[in-house]
Amino acid sequence: MNETTMPRAKAKRRYGGGSVTSYKYKVKAKNGRGTRTETRWRYQLRVPVDGEHPDGKTKLEGKSGYKTANEAQNGLDKAVKRLSEQQPVKARKATLGEFSGEWINGLRLAPSTIAGYRKILRNHVVPQLGQIDLANLTATRINRHYTELLDHGRADAYADGRGLSPNTVNKVHNVLSAILDAALDDGYITVNPARKSTVKPPKAKEIRAAQSEVTTWTATELRDFLTWDRDDFQDDLYTLWLVISKTGMRRSEALALRWQDFDHINSRIAVRRAADTATARQVKNTKTGSSRVVDLPHDVVAALKSWKTLRARISFEFGKAGAYIFGNLDGELRSPNEVGRRWRYRVKAAQESMPDLPTVTLKGLRHTHATLLLQAGVQPKVVQERLGHSTIAITMNIYSHVMPSMQRDAVDRLSAIMGD
Repeated sequence: MNETTMPRAKAKRRYGGGSVTSYKYKVKAKNGRGTRTETRWRYQLRVPVDGEHPDGKTKLEGKSGYKTANEAQNGLDKAVKRLSEQQPVKARKATLGEFSGEWINGLRLAPSTIAGYRKILRNHVVPQLGQIDLANLTATRINRHYTELLDHGRADAYADGRGLSPNTVNKVHNVLSAILDAALDDGYITVNPARKSTVKPPKAKEIRAAQSEVTTWTATELRDFLTWDRDDFQDDLYTLWLVISKTGMRRSEALALRWQDFDHINSRIAVRRAADTATARQVKNTKTGSSRVVDLPHDVVAALKSWKTLRARISFEFGKAGAYIFGNLDGELRSPNEVGRRWRYRVKAAQESMPDLPTVTLKGLRHTHATLLLQAGVQPKVVQERLGHSTIAITMNIYSHVMPSMQRDAVDRLSAIMGD
């Protein structure tokens, strides 16, 4: 229908937070013959010209086209509420894809964290939901999205239609919730649909149940690999693998070690930084944002001292306090991803000589360290400190598979004490 608004408007109601008025306009008949006059309603209220200066100059804003005065009043009430919350009176419009791009470009976080968020948006949010207007995104649609991700959400080349893990879907939920929180603050929406009680992301127990069991080596397997790597493979990265296996530090932490962090007199090493996986040749804070000191066994101290001598022979600069312990042949920080690939190659090569050796990732080498300590009766709190976990709960959850044997050992020790 074509509408022609008449210029004269008649005020019907006026409220302290604005006004609601009626007006007449002509509408063409459906058969195209003649016109008829109908009554519609609008609201208006005064708002600041500059939102940053609410006490400055004002202007009139409003919305028309309501069929009843009550509908216009409801619109006014919502506008007044938005004004009191320092939001635009008229909801701003943008698609989820458009706004998510602005959101992530404004983040001030570690590059690796932002890279992770970009990957989630690129694979699991924008392709499926990006064209939806923020104001039209509902809790029901979000729930369906999570169900679809769990069912067939993998986006990699080897997905074969498989679903994402509950842990990954929960990460998608966290990113989407943060985006919609920002959209709420910026006046694009009046409520965050991802925060509604009807939205059901995977629960913690689902995430734990779906986690694959940690693969580690036994003490014998670890010893056999390190011996083969040093003597048969004659690996230039042997000392790196030894340090990770005997300290439990993350690969990025080990790569960022400098000689000034190594205290050979007291057999300790300080973990102060980590290699940034998102930015080449750059370091960042450790995962928890704090440093820690790890005690070293004698064989690691001896290996590090020999390694320092060898590095200094290559270049005097490589032995200085500020030099990276495991720097490349140019003295620069190694890439964590490149080191990960080299580790996988070593394990494959070792399995040719030791066919029964399980395949363990570089992160699995860290898990091996923790598992062996717990099996040896070391207190979980000590293991937490060596690994650099922020809470002991994280340590206990990851290594729950070791707990049954620890309980059995505790019972046996109690029986021995009691003489049973």
